[in-house]
Amino acid sequence: MSFSSSKRLKLSTFKLNTLLSMAQAISGEMRTEDLMDRFRNILNNDLEIDRVLFFKFEDKWQLLLSTNCSESISSQIDPERDLLCFDDITFVSTSANRVLQEFDIIIPVVQNNLAVAYILIADTKDEAKGVSATIKHLNFVQTLSIIIFVAIENLRLFHKTLEQEAMKKELELASKMQNLLIPNQQDLPQTSHVKIHSYYHPHSEVGGDFYDVIPLERDEIGFCIADVSGKGMAAAILMSNFQANLRALFTYDITLTGLVEKLNDRVLGSAKGERFITLFIGRYNPNRKTLEYINAGHNPPIFFNTVTKETLQLTSGCVGLGMVDEIPVMTVGSLRITSPSKLICYTDGLVEYAKDGKIIMDQSIVEECINNDGNIADNVNQIVKIRVDQEESNTIQIFDDISILGFELQ
Repeated sequence: MSFSSSKRLKLSTFKLNTLLSMAQAISGEMRTEDLMDRFRNILNNDLEIDRVLFFKFEDKWQLLLSTNCSESISSQIDPERDLLCFDDITFVSTSANRVLQEFDIIIPVVQNNLAVAYILIADTKDEAKGVSATIKHLNFVQTLSIIIFVAIENLRLFHKTLEQEAMKKELELASKMQNLLIPNQQDLPQTSHVKIHSYYHPHSEVGGDFYDVIPLERDEIGFCIADVSGKGMAAAILMSNFQANLRALFTYDITLTGLVEKLNDRVLGSAKGERFITLFIGRYNPNRKTLEYINAGHNPPIFFNTVTKETLQLTSGCVGLGMVDEIPVMTVGSLRITSPSKLICYTDGLVEYAKDGKIIMDQSIVEECINNDGNIADNVNQIVKIRVDQEESNTIQIFDDISILGFELQ
């Protein structure tokens, strides 16, 4: 075997082994930086291609590798402006673009008819004789570039999958923790004067709805239903913080106006004006037969007197919490419970839904289901069944959390 044949065989063997090792890296745990370093070593040291730029698109164009290029050269190349016109291997040493003249060849990596990476290479060794290394190894560099790109994408998707799994587990944990903060039906206080029934269904893993019922002194019961603007983890965290404040502040001797003012300060401190909370908060004294409430920008609960058949919307109150530093006007609503009555509080996920491409706000479902002699548990269950049946039949599309808090008052 001649010397030249032996040299070609050795080079071919090196290229095959290189491609094999790089292909194996696709399923490995090598970092992008390590892949780029290996790519640079192969081109610079083994193939004597000493000038390399590697651009890759991921949301935006990024420069992953620059070797033997001055900062002025690499910074002047804008892939959007200078490279997207190349959809095939192109010799650019005589390009009209002076910056591109610093290179011999542009190698695009195309995926689904779109350029997703560009590799610019040059052999700048003036003393070298014979065929330029960039031309001699062009096909190999192109193949290697594609493998490198696939390896980087594989690593990106692998780490993205890990992040998604970690986020999923965090959301599952957050959902479990949040559900612990929402009172179960069994935990709601039931007395001879007050019967309570509830329903809670977050639209996603974590929600921005909240309700609570707090026994106070002298048989009084305090209660609240609330909804944070927005969705997701931030809304859930704010709501959890709000519940802690409500539990700490809602005592027998505090007025509803004083309580709402303090809660507004706490929401402002937590949300920094980026979110707000609508809520309906009330207290019922079974001895005096009085219901006091403040509606802070919330959907008006429906009150029904089972004897007189009178239906009321409870609207007295103020703006939502966290909207302004000081609430300018606040009105406390008051009802005298002279005969058995029912009250249903709810969040907007129950009455706001999509139908035929339009967003509809309709609270008639609450009025229709409460306007009867049935008990509050049956009323709430009927509301839930109607909404579930409507969504399962694709009659409507629900896109928000749903919470319901119902009372029978004697």
